Amino acid sequence: MSNQLTRRLALLDDDEHRSLLGQGLRGIERETLRVDRAGRLARTPHPIALGSALTHPQITTDYAEALLEFITPAENDIGLTLHKLDAIHRFAYARLGDEMLWSESMPCELPPEEEIDIAWYGTSNIGMLKHVYRRGLALRYGKAMQCIAGIHYNYSLPEKMWQLFSADEGVPEERRCALRDFQSESYIATIRNFRRYSWLLMYLFGASPALSTGFLRGRAHNLETLSDDTLYLPYATSLRMSDLGYQNDAQSGLTPHENSLESYVRTLMDAVNRPYAPYQALGTKKDGEWIQLSTNVLQIENEYYSTIRPKRVIRTGERPVQALCNRGVQYVEIRCLDVDPFEAVGISLDTGRFLDAFLLFCALDESPAIDAAESAIHARNFARTVKEGRKPGLTLTRAGEEITLRAWAGELIERIRPVAALLDEEHNHGAVHAASLALQQAKIDNAELTPSARVLAEVRAMGSSAAFGLRQSELHAAAFRADPLMPAETALFDEQAAASLADQLIIEQTTIGSFDDFVAAYNSSTLCGD
Repeated sequence: MSNQLTRRLALLDDDEHRSLLGQGLRGIERETLRVDRAGRLARTPHPIALGSALTHPQITTDYAEALLEFITPAENDIGLTLHKLDAIHRFAYARLGDEMLWSESMPCELPPEEEIDIAWYGTSNIGMLKHVYRRGLALRYGKAMQCIAGIHYNYSLPEKMWQLFSADEGVPEERRCALRDFQSESYIATIRNFRRYSWLLMYLFGASPALSTGFLRGRAHNLETLSDDTLYLPYATSLRMSDLGYQNDAQSGLTPHENSLESYVRTLMDAVNRPYAPYQALGTKKDGEWIQLSTNVLQIENEYYSTIRPKRVIRTGERPVQALCNRGVQYVEIRCLDVDPFEAVGISLDTGRFLDAFLLFCALDESPAIDAAESAIHARNFARTVKEGRKPGLTLTRAGEEITLRAWAGELIERIRPVAALLDEEHNHGAVHAASLALQQAKIDNAELTPSARVLAEVRAMGSSAAFGLRQSELHAAAFRADPLMPAETALFDEQAAASLADQLIIEQTTIGSFDDFVAAYNSSTLCGD
């Protein structure tokens, strides 16, 4: 155990400080496609009964009109977060009619590209900005890739914890700016450790070893054929996170930025402002219609695909990078988790408990700077795990040597164990974090227990990835519909939906200026301090 980890655990184990462990926040964003009863992509507009996709705080859309995104409030305990996520699902099912929510990360059988409707957010300038941004994504990556769904896990530690660590490490309390910088750099250090060890999450929770043949749209691949409509890799954990999923030539040249917030911001701002010849050839308009927000490497910061992001809640009219520049990092967003098709809300409580222990470990442990060569090794370890993580004897690279995934995973579980024990001391539900570690160790000991192995076994038995996805969707739909919300809970969601529609109308009625001028102003507001 590292000196820093030992010291920080001892600080938190003190009676005076242990309550800090229960004050962090976690929230979940769950993406899911709306499908019809046959498991085909829904062609209907975003249901008005769910409210406005532009202004609703908990129910919106991601890329496609049919790609719902459910957003929980941030809570101190993942159990409460999942309870809130469950309630959103139950309300949605009460308003979806015959449609269902797709149970997997990889899409259902998709129609031709021209029949996949891009999400619509109304006629206001901000609504059109969101829509045109998605038109740009369609140009740059194709619509099928944008229909992939995931689970985003938002995680923060209380500011008082960072203050405790900064005082222990000699940062004067009167230097408020120094405290903010300490917190930001501590989150960046957490991100570095996440990059070192995130392959473990892909092994433990990856759940997309197969996909529908039509998803690839004729692209070259090295997948094996399971049946007429299904491709797979025998030892894959998460094809969603492989180069078959999120991939982009323009972004491949972005340099590592894990060593400081300044470097991260500088990298993104360079990409937002640097022209990219293939996008320049397309232009921003076609026949007078906007087709993308810019011809640069990134249209906006959020286009950058990464497994984890430093984040801060933004203010009205503020860009994400401005919020980070002006007020520092507030939380991290984990973006590499597959939807678990065996869980109705896409993620289990045990997974959440393990993530809390894993992320706290990443935050407490020493995290030296990462150079370009080491960054490439981390990327290769991740790539190996998503494509062949269950392969017997698979090795990863650590400190210049090869080590089996199984051995390294077991060592990591042991390093996380005292963190889990400390969380359980503060928690009032017993040894739940230790129990989650035991479940993960069982998967390490027996790869057949992993979600990816379980999914592949079911797909093999049914002969079709789409058939498995449809069956799970039907099971989850039946469970939600059989146990609806209480009338008072439904009424609150209905009120929230109505309020969001009213808010969108106000935005549209008070919009001033042309969309062209709005885009120009948005594109120019990229410097910190604006």
